[in-house]
Amino acid sequence: MGLISRYIPQRWQNRIGFISQLLSFIVSALFIATAIIDYGFSLDSSEMAYIDKVYRFVRLFFAALFTLRIFTNWSHIRRQNLIFTTILGILLYLAVIPHLIPANSSYALLAKYYHIFESKLYTLTVMGIFALMEISRSIVGITRRRTNPALLLASAFLIIIFFGTILLMVPRSTLPNVSLSLVDALFVSTSSVCVTGLSTVDVASTFSTEGIIIIALLIQIGGLGVMTVTSFFALFFMGGTGLYDQFALRDMVQSDTISSLMSTLLYILGFTLGIEAIGAVSIWLSIHGELNMTLNQEILFSIFHAVSAFCNAGFSTLEGNLGNPMLITGHNSFYIIIATLIFLGGIGFPVLVNFRNALSYYIKYAFVKIFRKGKTPAKYTHLARLNTKIALITTLILLVLGTLAMAVTEWNGAFGQMNSAGKLTHSFFNAVAPRTAGFNSIELSQFSLLSLIFYSLLMWIGGASQSTAGGIKVNTLTVAFASFMSVVRGQKRVTMFNREISENSIRRAYATIFGSVMVIMGCFIVLMILEPQIDPFAIFFETISALSTAGSSLGITAELSATSKVLVSSMMFIGRVGLITVMMSLFSVKDNIHYRLPEENVIIN
Repeated sequence: MGLISRYIPQRWQNRIGFISQLLSFIVSALFIATAIIDYGFSLDSSEMAYIDKVYRFVRLFFAALFTLRIFTNWSHIRRQNLIFTTILGILLYLAVIPHLIPANSSYALLAKYYHIFESKLYTLTVMGIFALMEISRSIVGITRRRTNPALLLASAFLIIIFFGTILLMVPRSTLPNVSLSLVDALFVSTSSVCVTGLSTVDVASTFSTEGIIIIALLIQIGGLGVMTVTSFFALFFMGGTGLYDQFALRDMVQSDTISSLMSTLLYILGFTLGIEAIGAVSIWLSIHGELNMTLNQEILFSIFHAVSAFCNAGFSTLEGNLGNPMLITGHNSFYIIIATLIFLGGIGFPVLVNFRNALSYYIKYAFVKIFRKGKTPAKYTHLARLNTKIALITTLILLVLGTLAMAVTEWNGAFGQMNSAGKLTHSFFNAVAPRTAGFNSIELSQFSLLSLIFYSLLMWIGGASQSTAGGIKVNTLTVAFASFMSVVRGQKRVTMFNREISENSIRRAYATIFGSVMVIMGCFIVLMILEPQIDPFAIFFETISALSTAGSSLGITAELSATSKVLVSSMMFIGRVGLITVMMSLFSVKDNIHYRLPEENVIIN
């Protein structure tokens, strides 16, 4: 037991824990709000004095809270988290000590390093980490109270969108003499967090470097998933979550078991950052010295587009998106890199984890065969899970059909001025991008009606489940198609690849498709009423794009009224969080009945 907890009754420990958690959440929110004001506005000396007082208070509060928890919960800290807890404690104390002990004091052993620990950058970084930890602790604490996980997920997205809206509205986030309205800031923040790509303003001519970095961070959080980031902080830095918490978090990130929850989170973060880093370097190599940018601008451009592509966001810092004249000719490799990042982000994290597990198995198998002769290595079948097979095969079929369709319909149309290599590259790119990425290499208004219809279908389908992509998902489409074929063949069960698909998966697939169609038609009708002057097909295209978080548009986004922008923002939110998740957060979940009612057939056809 802890040094103090053995002398304090459990009832008082629970009360102290609740009060400390509430206070820490309030102080963390205060710090974030203060940092936003400090970052976004030009403050005079008296205002900065108040800001410094808040920072001083937050430093002391976090140090006192950390010390209290060490004394009361030392025995509850997991062994694998002990090192990280110790390091974070040292970093926090180093941020506090210079403000308690003068640099010229004989007791200050680290006086010569005070300029580092006293720096604002170091202080804000350490306090920012602790603020994120405390907010994560509070969110995970809510799951302990049996809160509806769907409501928790939706609320987490709304909180991030709210903070993103505030950050984008502060003067420092926009270029000089540019004023961003509340509705436009909300729209861009929602589009970023929901990795959509639609924008009511031109990103390049509206946002400063700081604003672009904020958009990239919002995209990264939205692409990874708010609960993935929260769970990582909660488990990696704290390690004190209860059994119910771990069950709830496991379901949110689709981990196989509780024991693999932490490794799943690490794989997701590792795959994301690793792929984006490789993508950023590849993009930089493909555009270096060719876009009239400085080195710093090229680096920012490469990182931003790598994040935007892998997260299937579709935001670009170039005027005209990726159809900018500086890129459209002679940069086929750039479009292939972007398409590859979109593909990797859209096949889903479970598929990437499955790849890692299969690769690890084959390496171990080969090692045993080569270096341990005489010993029979363990051999497993079905390394590729059903979800992996469905995601990959359906995705490849859609990419091949999409590439052929775009090439046939636009070879002498929108791609008519390109050479054969360019036509093939842009046919492939425009088959990948509709799968909720939102990039466009050609102005969509140049496409034929047939191409736009096929484009809309690809947007509606989207990527794979548990990925950065949107849409109804290829898994949903495949399960519904398999169910359709089972009915046609007179089979009572739905099977694929020698596996029977569960009834729950089939029900969710049909519910997702039905709900998607209903929302699209409902919002389309409302937008038609609100925007009678806009072409109906353009509104229909925008509606599918918003709900599918595709981000493609026929150029009407900026023309929408404030009410229509809010409606489209709501559709992006529903599309990213998931229609079923949003509905489950609004309604109480009923317990399954343990008896069967009389069965009767309903006449179909």
